[in-house]
Amino acid sequence: MQHAVRGAQFSAGNSEGNAPGSQQAALEDHIVATWKSVREKLRGEFGATAYRYWLEPVALITVEAGVARLGAPNRAMRDWVSQHYLDRIQAFWHAEDPNVHFVEVVVATPEGATEQTAGRAARQDESTHAATSPVHNEPAQANPRYTAANYDAPGARKAPCQPAPVSAGQHMSHSPAGRGAIGSMADDGISAALDPRYTFDNFVIGKPNEFAYAAARRLAEAESVPFNPLFLYGGVGLGKTHLMHAIAWHIRRTQPHRTVIYLSAEKFMYRFIRALRDKNTVDFKDQFRSVDVLMVDDVQFISGKDSTQEEFFHTFNALVDQGRQIIVSADKSPSDLEDIEERLRSRLGSGLVADIHATTYELRLGILESKAERQRVELPQRVMEFLAHKITANVRELEGALNRVIAHSQLVGREIGLEMVQDVLHDVLRASERRVTIEEIQKRVAEHFNIKVSDMHSARRARAVARPRQVAMYLSKQLTTHSLPEIGRKFGGRDHTTVMHAVRKVEELHTTDPSLSEDIDLLRRMLES
Repeated sequence: MQHAVRGAQFSAGNSEGNAPGSQQAALEDHIVATWKSVREKLRGEFGATAYRYWLEPVALITVEAGVARLGAPNRAMRDWVSQHYLDRIQAFWHAEDPNVHFVEVVVATPEGATEQTAGRAARQDESTHAATSPVHNEPAQANPRYTAANYDAPGARKAPCQPAPVSAGQHMSHSPAGRGAIGSMADDGISAALDPRYTFDNFVIGKPNEFAYAAARRLAEAESVPFNPLFLYGGVGLGKTHLMHAIAWHIRRTQPHRTVIYLSAEKFMYRFIRALRDKNTVDFKDQFRSVDVLMVDDVQFISGKDSTQEEFFHTFNALVDQGRQIIVSADKSPSDLEDIEERLRSRLGSGLVADIHATTYELRLGILESKAERQRVELPQRVMEFLAHKITANVRELEGALNRVIAHSQLVGREIGLEMVQDVLHDVLRASERRVTIEEIQKRVAEHFNIKVSDMHSARRARAVARPRQVAMYLSKQLTTHSLPEIGRKFGGRDHTTVMHAVRKVEELHTTDPSLSEDIDLLRRMLES
């Protein structure tokens, strides 16, 4: 793909006038040289093969108001580049030119039009958003466009200007401040980037996550605070971060006047430490206590960090007293968080606590179907069923396996089939198979429920023994590749229908019995660690 600048338009945004022709040429030359340097660095870091397949087809579209926009020829390539290379592109570009703070990748059609990438359902008609530019609602340009707004290139006059206008649906990904997501605080770089893939439309709902989804949706759509805080918890890769991003996107789109900060507990701690070091705690308090919605991810990170916990506690109280919304996530429920002050633990559990359970086979299958549809890749039903059965740890591992299969098919030109998937994912499948054995499951479950391992094979039907045995059968079906008859033989020669009944019973109790659900999730995390 060529990156010609001939005929490029010069737009000064809100500046008072256009730059002279010589300055325009100098600006164009500088930006093209910068893009060329960035591409060479990418080639050096990732190698010629990856560069040729994934990075060379990406073209420069605009550099405007401190934002560089790149165009990929299709959605699959846009998503792959955004996920695997965008951070490095942004770092290289900012190193070459500090005036460019953000980089975004959109789909560029052969005619040069672009598609909005943020917060849109994959099934939306392409024609409605391929015809206009996603940021300015004007026809997209086939040639690169450069602007002097917020830009001070060699030979170009810095024009006085105001920040570029932000529309309600503006793309916000990959900017340290969520680019427009938090109103007047965007320039402070407090809020972390929001992933454009993590919206409510892209969240696949099943029994393990339906309550957490409903709570997040209700909060995002509410004009006032329905419950405070909303505490989301669950294992790694089950969708906590997805729901938090989805809430932020929805509020940003429907209530743009509200200020939202989303960040990790780790970043909250580092900013607090920096404020202490700089003796600037007053500004720190003002920043965090003047927002409408505060979202803190992975709050377990501040366990054992007394000073940070105290500051977070006071921030929490200040926001609640003002009627502001707080959303928190962790890998455990508030009562199970270790090394957290009792008063803070009590505060975290005082609102609505919503847990996300481990995925079921049906949910994993639905996730695969949804992701394949969004990437416009046809996957045979047998392949999706195979992946849903074999990769059970979490959604991220499942998505990674799917991306790997799709990339291999596109790069090598091999048709996606069961044999091809087994070849490409041989290491992942082998690791999954050796992750846990039935014997280990029986031992762990027996220890947890304080029964003998021999009870797993016995004919005893007392509830204190039968229920743990059913849990062990369920986990054996979820975490191993053994068939139902094989599992039955490991449990005292039981019939496969007994195992099937146990699996169904535990799946039912998983959604209705919170105590047993926590036991199962804990056992699963211990077995998979």
